[in-house]
Amino acid sequence: MRVCKGIFGGLRFGRQLHCVHLHRRTLLTESYIRGPLDPPLLESTVGEHFAKVVAEYGDRTAVVSKHQNDRVTYASLDAKSNALARGLESVGVRKGERVGVMLGNSMEYAMATYALFKLGAILVPLNPSFNSTQVVSALSHLEASHLIISAESNLPRKDPRSNVSLLEHMVEDLASSKLQSALIPSLEKVILVNNSSGRVDMSSFKSLTPFSSIMSQLPGDGRPLPEQNLSPQDIVNIQFTSGTTAMPKAACLSHRSILNNGSQIGDRMLLTPNDIVCCPPPLFHCFGSILGYMATATHGSALVFPTESFNARAALQAVQEEKCTALYGVPTMFLEELGLIASGEVSGEGFQHLRTGIAAGSSIPAELMKRLHKILNLTELTICYGMTETSPVSAMTATDDPIDKRISTVGKLMPHVEAKVVSPEDHSIVLPTGVRGELAVSGYLLMKEYWGDPAKTKEVMIPDNTGKIWMHTGDEASISEDGYISITGRIKDLIIRGGENIHPLEIENCLLAHPGVVDVSVVGVPDERYGEVVAAFIFARDQASKMVTIEEIQQWVREQLSNHLVPKYVFFLNPTDTFPKTASGKIQKFKLKEQAIKLLART
Repeated sequence: MRVCKGIFGGLRFGRQLHCVHLHRRTLLTESYIRGPLDPPLLESTVGEHFAKVVAEYGDRTAVVSKHQNDRVTYASLDAKSNALARGLESVGVRKGERVGVMLGNSMEYAMATYALFKLGAILVPLNPSFNSTQVVSALSHLEASHLIISAESNLPRKDPRSNVSLLEHMVEDLASSKLQSALIPSLEKVILVNNSSGRVDMSSFKSLTPFSSIMSQLPGDGRPLPEQNLSPQDIVNIQFTSGTTAMPKAACLSHRSILNNGSQIGDRMLLTPNDIVCCPPPLFHCFGSILGYMATATHGSALVFPTESFNARAALQAVQEEKCTALYGVPTMFLEELGLIASGEVSGEGFQHLRTGIAAGSSIPAELMKRLHKILNLTELTICYGMTETSPVSAMTATDDPIDKRISTVGKLMPHVEAKVVSPEDHSIVLPTGVRGELAVSGYLLMKEYWGDPAKTKEVMIPDNTGKIWMHTGDEASISEDGYISITGRIKDLIIRGGENIHPLEIENCLLAHPGVVDVSVVGVPDERYGEVVAAFIFARDQASKMVTIEEIQQWVREQLSNHLVPKYVFFLNPTDTFPKTASGKIQKFKLKEQAIKLLART
């Protein structure tokens, strides 16, 4: 579904009205755009729409869980999720209740997602890396009634972590037949998925309910559920934001917002029932759950989980073995996968079926995009931009966009979405095209609210002078005359050196083109003379023991860009180090900035 079929139209912002029709080849003059009006929005719940997909594609593969050696068709996933929904109902799960799900990518997660959506209960994905304090905080804030949790949390590049101590922290007496939690008074049941292969003994914990025991085995329990009186406008998913700041917020998303967003993403990727999508990103984040589940399930495509959590080798092997046609990832995931191929640890053969996929989470450097095209055959790779609060994707490239647009922009708006670039100082001022400012988004995809936090909701969901609500993203962006959106970074991440704005992405792109640099993140650090200066954290490539030097890095930027963009400070990281990241893989620059300040204080 090409964006150019829509009309980019006018809206009065207390100023001159601009009405621009791109199919007449008229160019925008003001940074306001509207996405296409086709196709019409789906006005159904996730469960209702899923039933139609099952009726059409029931015999096709829906989910493949490689690490469990398990696969289900759409008809089987439908029946299994119906049976689980009846089991959940039997242990007290009701419409509107918040149910925490703390699992890795797995078949149980797939079944639980659709079971909860069909019941009208609210799916609350929790990061399996959460500690006991974070889990208690999240469930208490939402007054959750149930928690589905695995015996072990499998995290990237770490040994499995037993969740026994976490459960002991939450529940007074695990051996008791009645579950009680003073820390989470609303908690009625903890449902346990035993994924430990015998490593964790849960047999004495009578207060826990085994997942297997609530999967109804009664004949006919895979049949459709009775009418649940659900509305497309109902909240069905609460996502804790994984943004680059320290405090997560609980964004409330509806059936209508996630179903339509997923469907539009699949349209933009040109997904068909013949596509097989490899999904290494986690299901506890919008990337896995909406760009994964909702995009594939609205098109009859198959979704592949290589492992519970990201493992680069397993992801590449899943692509090879399942003949995947699409691969999802954030830049750090793709870099690790390419590294395995470059080192010869994974064969470079077997990727000929790949054509498309999604790169999201942060801007994609040009050098990385070129390598993905050449090495993994991702010639139709799409770029998604969005945020949890917008369900999540508001802009996306198309598979046939020119390569320069797929490198330098995040594409055009999704259908039924509006966007504008406003002055960060005065939101009533819509900026001219090509001028950087704060991106604001409006449309069906906006969250309803941050759960239990009206003050934070009002900070970001701001009405204009016509009463229309806009989500102010905090991202610096510009809109071109032909309607493409470019994201230049978080407004808070801008480096202001001597009064001049410096964009970290520009320097990061430059440094990634250096043959001795594997990965880089650029931040601003305080400086007595200039206010702020550039600091670069770099993972260097060992080129036959000839390591790149600080002077080489600085000279490279000086020659490629200009002197004022040269990093004053360069910090080389050890190969065993990692950038501090959010759950979705975004680098937390505020933590790097804190680290830089500490390092400089020691010198």
